[in-house]
Amino acid sequence: MNDQARFDLAIIGAGVNGAGIARDAALRGLKVVIFDKNDMCTGCSAISSRLVHGGLRYLEYAEISLVYESLHERRSLLRIARHLVRPLRICIPIYEGARRGPLLIRLGMLAYDILSFRKAMPRHDVLSADAMREAEPGLESDGLRAGARYYDAQVAFAERLVLENLLAARAAGADVRLHSEVTRIDIADGAVTGLTFEDNEGREQSIEARVVVNAAGPWVDRVLGMTSTPTQRLIGGTKGSHIIVGDFDGAPRDAFYVEAAADGRPFFIIPWYGQYLIGTTDIRYDEDLDAIRASEAEVDYLLAETNRVFPAAGLSRDDIHYAYAGVRPLPYKTKGPESAITRRHIIRLNDDVATGLVSIIGGKLTTYRHLAEQTVDKVGKLLQRRLPACRTDDTDLPGAWGMEAAREKLEALGLLSTSGIDRLLEVYGGRAAAIAEICDNEPEFARALDDARTVLAAEVAFAIREEFAGTLEDIVFRRMMIGLGADQGRALYDAIAVLAAAEYGWDPERLEEQRDALRQFAASWRVE
Repeated sequence: MNDQARFDLAIIGAGVNGAGIARDAALRGLKVVIFDKNDMCTGCSAISSRLVHGGLRYLEYAEISLVYESLHERRSLLRIARHLVRPLRICIPIYEGARRGPLLIRLGMLAYDILSFRKAMPRHDVLSADAMREAEPGLESDGLRAGARYYDAQVAFAERLVLENLLAARAAGADVRLHSEVTRIDIADGAVTGLTFEDNEGREQSIEARVVVNAAGPWVDRVLGMTSTPTQRLIGGTKGSHIIVGDFDGAPRDAFYVEAAADGRPFFIIPWYGQYLIGTTDIRYDEDLDAIRASEAEVDYLLAETNRVFPAAGLSRDDIHYAYAGVRPLPYKTKGPESAITRRHIIRLNDDVATGLVSIIGGKLTTYRHLAEQTVDKVGKLLQRRLPACRTDDTDLPGAWGMEAAREKLEALGLLSTSGIDRLLEVYGGRAAAIAEICDNEPEFARALDDARTVLAAEVAFAIREEFAGTLEDIVFRRMMIGLGADQGRALYDAIAVLAAAEYGWDPERLEEQRDALRQFAASWRVE
């Protein structure tokens, strides 16, 4: 990129919304560049409950159209990202004294089925208390009135979903600039003309762009502050925290959606990545967006509620592998309960600041694709161009095809255990075939890094060469995904660091800086 680079569209923020917009816009022929001050998927996209769901809870607030949209998008993702998004059965236990009784739950289930009438997954079923106890013997039986089961979907690695959108955007011609912080939005005569940024080497550069989309999530207001025009506050995010624990006594077979006794708020207990993901909380947050941690009160709340529903669990802080927290970029509201703030996205034209400036408020992991389609439609109008129709609803993401061929190539290597082959396919989908090719062509990468033979040295090279990884943290936590395991992949940090240093050409000082940064990031998720 040079100082005279010209783009139709510049996007600030490489979370799921920004990545989805970049993919859609590039596929429709626009010249696109996307920036993030950190790695991709380091904000709210990475701190979700990792569900692709229709939003059953939104029915309580009569957001029927949002539920319908979410269910449509769930169906789309199960098709175009079938290697990453899979069906998940969820149970709802119904107890005496709960705010949501059997009749209300049953009506909600019926409405959910009606709104998703074209779905390929089974319909809901309602269980008696005895049937519920038989299905889940570890469940608290005292006061249990009934239960319900329905299907939604899970994306185990939201990071990979974001990444594959960026990969598709790049394949369609987009320029992806991670670890590049936008420092100024340039405006002349009331219209956006471009922006200025610091690249990953700290050098200041400028580009021209006719439209800028602010998809910075919780940082939307901070980005708008880069202009000289005062603006009203748009984001009033709420904090959500999750804890990750291992298997426990009485642990459920299915995911659970439970009404908390303390405040009536629903939360999830979800089997995930050989562990259990428990959350989330929903608390107004106005503190530092760059230093968000799960609080002691949130951790205690999630532990207590899980132990109440599964009394044999006896979970304590010592059982927590790690916790993560972040802020939902919801519309700013001064009154009303947090749970009542709409989860519907808003695509705002910031004409009060400059023509050609657009901000994304809200949005859900599930509906990112539709948000992107609507945003690019608006961009086309701003550019006064008639764009081709959106193609993302029926165009596979890069890893969705070639799974069987990839499995055959991995098996032929003879380097991985069966669980190792399964892991690579779960993380990379059909793109794992390219990792096998690195092993075939470069013998120094043709080895497993762990005794269980589940991780390949070639994955490090692949992350750097093909997947925009710029740091050890990027590689471990958002490419190879081992950072989300029970031990956060710590046993492999040194081996990965040596491989990365050789690939990047780091000197010993840079290597040690990267090792320290990786360890500090992993430690920041630990619960004391």
